[in-house]
Amino acid sequence: MINRAVRMNYHTNLLELEEHMYPLVDVESPNVFRNLFPYCEVPKIAFNDRIVPHHMPDDIWITDTTFRDGQQSRAPYSTSQIVRIYEYLHKLGGPNGKIRQSEFFLYSKKDRDAVYKCLEKGYQFPEITSWIRANKEDFQLVKDIGLKETGILVSCSDYHIFYKMKMTRRQAMEHYLSVIRECLETGISPRCHLEDITRADIYGYVIPFCLELTKLMEEYSIPVKVRCCDTMGYGVNYPGAVIPRSVPGIIYGIMTHAGIPSELIEFHGHNDFYKAVSNSTTAWLYGACGVNCSLFGIGERTGNTPLEAMVFEYAQLKGTLDGMDTTVITELAEYYEKEIGYEIPARTPFVGSAFNVTRAGIHADGLLKNEEIYNIFDTEKFLHRGPQVAVSKTSGLAGIAHWINNHFHLAAPNQVDKNSPLVAEVKSWVDAQYEEGRVTVLTDEELLGVIAQTCSRLGINL
Repeated sequence: MINRAVRMNYHTNLLELEEHMYPLVDVESPNVFRNLFPYCEVPKIAFNDRIVPHHMPDDIWITDTTFRDGQQSRAPYSTSQIVRIYEYLHKLGGPNGKIRQSEFFLYSKKDRDAVYKCLEKGYQFPEITSWIRANKEDFQLVKDIGLKETGILVSCSDYHIFYKMKMTRRQAMEHYLSVIRECLETGISPRCHLEDITRADIYGYVIPFCLELTKLMEEYSIPVKVRCCDTMGYGVNYPGAVIPRSVPGIIYGIMTHAGIPSELIEFHGHNDFYKAVSNSTTAWLYGACGVNCSLFGIGERTGNTPLEAMVFEYAQLKGTLDGMDTTVITELAEYYEKEIGYEIPARTPFVGSAFNVTRAGIHADGLLKNEEIYNIFDTEKFLHRGPQVAVSKTSGLAGIAHWINNHFHLAAPNQVDKNSPLVAEVKSWVDAQYEEGRVTVLTDEELLGVIAQTCSRLGINL
């Protein structure tokens, strides 16, 4: 008879029965969950209505992969660009280090030069970490630079273990553990990237592997982090969904059955099914302290969880920004477009050129009366970007009045309204443009030209 320990859960203040009996299931053929991932059909989301409790940690944070996963899907950043972006991340994360870490490649001289230059900044946050494959040659790069932590790729689905690595589960686990042990032998803290976890056998492989990690932590007294990588974006946040697609179920299993504490659990999402942000937030809600993001979501295929999105998710969950400087998000967007040459899609939340721009006349009329009606929050305060109105055939008098007031920074009582002769004449000109067959939005330069002519004719000074 096995005696299982009863312990107090100080988060819920309830006694719990420990059940850490999850041996490795070393199957002969891969379990690829063909019932959920038929490949010739759209993947399926199944439910068994097993609900796990919320377990929001006391402290949550963001980690950054802009220089790692973010660099896998675009032209590499220059050394100077990496250093500048790192400076922005430091400022954005604020004095409390809510952007806790940033991970770097180490393979090229350019990447290593960037690491050295960022280390010279002496910032506590974001802490500089690296990412390597699970081999001893890559690990040597980490030792040479002297970093305190490194990520290690430990693919965990049978798709990767059997088809890519050509190993059995036991062989893969023993290989990973040998590299992790070497990492610990030199005092470096490993961060295990459980690649493709949302197609993995959670209780047949992932939990047994994580239990081995807890033994190594006890042996070496060095923390070992676990990153849950939703590599293909299959994760869902729906209560009662089955694993391996259930993000709550994965976090709960690793935390409860493998004994990995919240501060050592991190979630890394991809946006293949438009769920990167919701899944990352869900990981926080169910026990992960960290969510891994890249700036503007730039990453493999459809991208990673956008870092700027999780800044505002944090504020909504915690009721505070905890010192994060959100105006830096706008500075970063401008830097990417002007210095790096990256074109941010216009409708991207928080950073796109159209994210708080309205084109509908009735919406513009509401903005003119009270901007709270059609603006998500005080975007001028948090992003240094007030709400905008694009002038088109549907803008109306109110839209033109709002555009003039905003562009010329007119404050009450100097603002124009829809009864202004200036607004009326500009509106007549706009209407004429579209009556002649125009279909595009008017440019700022065109509007400024007609406003200047009209002001001169009417004797108006703006």
